[in-house]
Amino acid sequence: MDIKTNKVLDGIEMIVSGRLDTNTAPELELALKQLEPAKQILHLDLSGIEYVSSAGLRVILLAHKIMLPTGGKMVLRNPSEFCRQVLGATGMDEILTIE
Repeated sequence: MDIKTNKVLDGIEMIVSGRLDTNTAPELELALKQLEPAKQILHLDLSGIEYVSSAGLRVILLAHKIMLPTGGKMVLRNPSEFCRQVLGATGMDEILTIE
């Protein structure tokens, strides 16, 4: 898995690619916990995700929870087709903001 983090005008963009599974989810979790949520938007770009497991979904939900208490929010950008199917099957597409 590869994670790139960039500052953008309204917050932070995190571009994640590869497999988001039991082996790689802790890496994304660590990167998320190092963010300073404040009142900003976390743009989590999932266009390069080839596979996501339940461990990966847990970390995506964690990102959402990290941003909320400070008035920030998370937006999923361009989830891959596989990601969209998993988000839809689990009902997470109803909870999260997806662009």
